[in-house]
Amino acid sequence: MSRIPRPDRTLPAPAAAAVAVVLGVGVTAALDLALLWWAALIIGVAAAFAFVAWSGPLVPDERRAGAAGAKEQGTTIHTTLVVPTALVLAVVSGLLSAWFLDLSLIEPVAAALGALVGSAVAFTLFHRLSAMLALSFAAVLAAGVIAIGVTAAVLFFSGISPLPTFARMIEYGTRPNSLVKIINDGTTYYLAAVAVAIGFKMKLFNIGVDGQYRLAALLAAAVGGYVVLPPVLSQIVVIATAVAVGGAWAGIAGYLKVARGVSEVISTIMLNAIATGITAYLLSTDRLAVEISTNNIGTPPMPESSWVPGIPAGFLGSEQEIFGFVLLAVAVGIGYWVMLNRTRFGFELRATGQSQSAAEASGVNVKKMVFLSMLFSGMVAGLVGLPQLLGSSHYYALDFPTGIGFIGIAIALLGRNHPVGIVFAALFWSFLNQAAGILPFDGIPQEIAVISQATIVLTVVVVYEVVHRWGRRYQQQQIGNQLGATAESTTEPAQAVPSGTAPEDGSADGGGDTAPGSDGKRGGEAQ
Repeated sequence: MSRIPRPDRTLPAPAAAAVAVVLGVGVTAALDLALLWWAALIIGVAAAFAFVAWSGPLVPDERRAGAAGAKEQGTTIHTTLVVPTALVLAVVSGLLSAWFLDLSLIEPVAAALGALVGSAVAFTLFHRLSAMLALSFAAVLAAGVIAIGVTAAVLFFSGISPLPTFARMIEYGTRPNSLVKIINDGTTYYLAAVAVAIGFKMKLFNIGVDGQYRLAALLAAAVGGYVVLPPVLSQIVVIATAVAVGGAWAGIAGYLKVARGVSEVISTIMLNAIATGITAYLLSTDRLAVEISTNNIGTPPMPESSWVPGIPAGFLGSEQEIFGFVLLAVAVGIGYWVMLNRTRFGFELRATGQSQSAAEASGVNVKKMVFLSMLFSGMVAGLVGLPQLLGSSHYYALDFPTGIGFIGIAIALLGRNHPVGIVFAALFWSFLNQAAGILPFDGIPQEIAVISQATIVLTVVVVYEVVHRWGRRYQQQQIGNQLGATAESTTEPAQAVPSGTAPEDGSADGGGDTAPGSDGKRGGEAQ
């Protein structure tokens, strides 16, 4: 591509993006008449990416989609790492978009729209994707490949053919009803992972999310079942109760940490056990529970005014509904990102997590930050049980889901504590759980999904540690190169005159007309 002649003039970024999109969509639509839609889309997005790579040097640096990627263009790491990663991500984005749109649109339109998304992503990533971010994506890809390989090896040595098993899981996991289940479970997992991630940012290990959300869901369900209020007010009271209970229960661990130096790992584990005992004590027909069925007791069913309406999933081809609480989960993710990156509290939280001594020397109240981090983590944890409570069961019973807090730890690690990364990690985890549900009917152990989940979490942690160490060395090299370039551009070699050379005006060097302290200049002129 570099040998193709380019014009001398520049190309505005909007014009380059528009040409790439038109090219990708046009090639896909033309090839869709003769090839399978996914093959046509891959070729179309690849053609758009080729144009973006060819026109990259024509786009002015200040007009590019991102400065970081633009500065690295032309380097070896950009050519060998960033460009292939951007191409793969663009193609995958186009394929996923087309597959999702194909559930509600006709195939040619879905393929064209998928090509549009892939071409736009190709332009953005080529100019914006930095080496470190590309390395992170490569680490996730490597971890996924390792996890698939380990799972395939376990299946093979167990006498089960891996490829048909994977194909069966993908077929079942992509059914319309399965997609709704994946989104609903992913919403719950996402909230649990965000609660854990808030503590991780502060280098705090909040293992007590499981007890916090179960105690919060029990008391919120009791309030919603015994107190009848108008629709909107009832939902607000139930949510506020869950948030308050979760925050208060996590605040105990935060207080013990700052006041007595008790490790949050120990205190949250103990609080989990206490929460389990309190839940069992309160969930009795003599106290908060009533008989739900012959073998089940729970809090009184909440009136319909307390329910959160679901979202019809007809666009997925399913008659079921997506939890309406997914919108609140999105709001929590946005709030989490804004808090970390756009507020003083978020800056102090990240600074304290990096180095408590440095943050304290800068005037940050470390004890206050530790307590507030645990408090906010618990408040988000209190929301974990509400999607199920307000969207499906409408009461807290003996069969209420448990163990979600520990799943949130794995998902937070898998998503690297980033609000967007946690989204994909939660959906992936939920997909494996749902897709494995068909395996027992084929005589295959359902625990194969657990093997995949555990393997990918372990490999992601290991690979990211390697990436982190290499990234620090790479950043140090980049800073050294920039400092060297800056020093060379600001320092000009001095025009030294050899000793003993007579000036051009014929005056003798060191003559009596030179005043002391004038640096060899007549009349005492400053050099």
